[in-house]
Amino acid sequence: MMNSRQHVGLQKVSALAGTLRSSVGPVKNYKFILDEASGESVLVCSCFRIIENLEPRCAVGQLVHETVRAHHKGYRTGSGCLLFIAGAWSRAALDCLQRGISVKHIITAMSEGIDICRNVCKKSSVSLKDLAGMGKRTAAPPRSGLQPSETPITEASQESANVHEKCLNARGQRKVRLSRHFCETDDDALVPVPALPELPDVAVIAESLSHGCESAMKLAAEAAQMLLKTNERHIGDPSFDVSKVTTCALPGLPEECACVVDGCVLLLSDEQAAVAHVLKHQPLKVALVTGDLSQTYRHLGFKGLPAARVRGRLDSSASSEADEWMEKVLKLLLDLEVKLILTAGLASQKVIQHCCRHHVLVVEQVSSSVLGIIASSTGAVPVSYATQLTEPCVGSGVTLEIWRDLSGCGRTSLTAVNISTGGTGGPVTAVITSRIHGKLQALEDQFWACAHRLHHALKDGALLPGAGATEALCVRQLQKQAECRGVEDGKTGSAAELYRGLVLQLMADGLIDYTAAVMVNAGRFSAAEARNFVSEKLQDFHSDEITAGKCLQVVLESGREDAVFSAVKPDEAPTVKIYDNLSVKQEAWTKALDLVFLVLQTDAEIITGTGPETESNLMHL
Repeated sequence: MMNSRQHVGLQKVSALAGTLRSSVGPVKNYKFILDEASGESVLVCSCFRIIENLEPRCAVGQLVHETVRAHHKGYRTGSGCLLFIAGAWSRAALDCLQRGISVKHIITAMSEGIDICRNVCKKSSVSLKDLAGMGKRTAAPPRSGLQPSETPITEASQESANVHEKCLNARGQRKVRLSRHFCETDDDALVPVPALPELPDVAVIAESLSHGCESAMKLAAEAAQMLLKTNERHIGDPSFDVSKVTTCALPGLPEECACVVDGCVLLLSDEQAAVAHVLKHQPLKVALVTGDLSQTYRHLGFKGLPAARVRGRLDSSASSEADEWMEKVLKLLLDLEVKLILTAGLASQKVIQHCCRHHVLVVEQVSSSVLGIIASSTGAVPVSYATQLTEPCVGSGVTLEIWRDLSGCGRTSLTAVNISTGGTGGPVTAVITSRIHGKLQALEDQFWACAHRLHHALKDGALLPGAGATEALCVRQLQKQAECRGVEDGKTGSAAELYRGLVLQLMADGLIDYTAAVMVNAGRFSAAEARNFVSEKLQDFHSDEITAGKCLQVVLESGREDAVFSAVKPDEAPTVKIYDNLSVKQEAWTKALDLVFLVLQTDAEIITGTGPETESNLMHL
């Protein structure tokens, strides 16, 4: 129940975060969200999808939604952690206000607390170079259900070694002639060659970041491996460019049929499939359109005649204009010998039908990232309108093949085709399958979460100890600083310092609450048992140095019977350690605290009636 005398905004953040308590951590349950007005329902699993479908109406709810949406857009993972921590630290701020601590002192102390957490993450992070030896000791995970390739996922390591050996041989045979003062000798072969940095196998990193989504992470590792093989320039410094990955959801097939395909897999109707059968296995010219393929489309920001004046014309005039536009576009496509049009927007049914009659395939709603990849691979130049097409804008070298006929897998007859550029740097498609149509979105979200975890791990070059280890380290440091502040504050007696230790302790309690919630969701503990377990382990953990190894021993007991984030059975032996993303966790915590500060200061201005111009001691974001 909301208390009107307190900070209502903070209470709303806490209440909204409480509704998602059962969705944090690797063990998530599917939920139905029912729209009472329309009677429609949607099956959701992640915190982001729950917030997206709740449609918050209040200002705080919209602010929370925008914060989570912005984080999800950049990271695709960690939204549940962000919202839970925001709710926990909102309760901490409310507790401080009830104890009479001013807004200024709360913001100052919490800012110090997040700095402590950042410092812990920096010191406890594990470099990927330190994990390089793990790939030699750990076998690659089984690849059941992945259809297109039978090459083991550890092939990148051997390929990197081969390239390195070729570089060594080339350097040993090369002779340098820089000027007449240098003698031509064979001592050049004795020059030491800097070795390429030894990095762990992608499979090892992927397995440690799966977080309960083993099938989705296998697909992500397969996609990363496929891109690494085609991009030999970065073998010594591997990276996973997720912008070159797209997804295709195929209903009606079992989940075991999910796989990764080199190329862009798209779904076509029967009419489009008939054209695809004519064009298959032929080198095609392609045109890329960033807008809708229709006569009425206008790009964002277009300034033309008022809409009322355009609609006021006779229907016969509008119809004749559409026919003229259609004839112009068809003549242009035929003159340029374009056989494939990919558009990011929609295409009218009339346009598709006219193009099919002339054996021109139109594929609509293609992602902008795929358009960019195909443009760079074929030399095509994307245009906003089809009438802007010229010969330099048309790309070449695209091939099309029928990938799978799905006529018997669902209510509608569909055909999956694979569009390939034939060279390196082309798109890679993760095919997501399920017999339950409503589950496809959740499975696709799991794949993107795993793909972005792998992407950020390679980009950061470091990982954080997982399974609650990083949170335990932060809690220990916050409690240690709170104890030190309490001793110092008792001597100095400063009003500002008296509350700092209390605020840090409340922030630590929020992290404990998060760890306990994940344990409860794993199905091993009740809420009280989980919190008592974490508190007992933290009491046993007395380390002056921030070392991840000792904390992992505390959190991950032998046999994993009481592992914090473990969802496996007690008799199953652990194969790899669990890790988290460095940048994702830091960004989630930072955005959570920024949200708390914004709501806290807004509530303070509403309650007290003071603004930044009248009370200079408030800190504003």
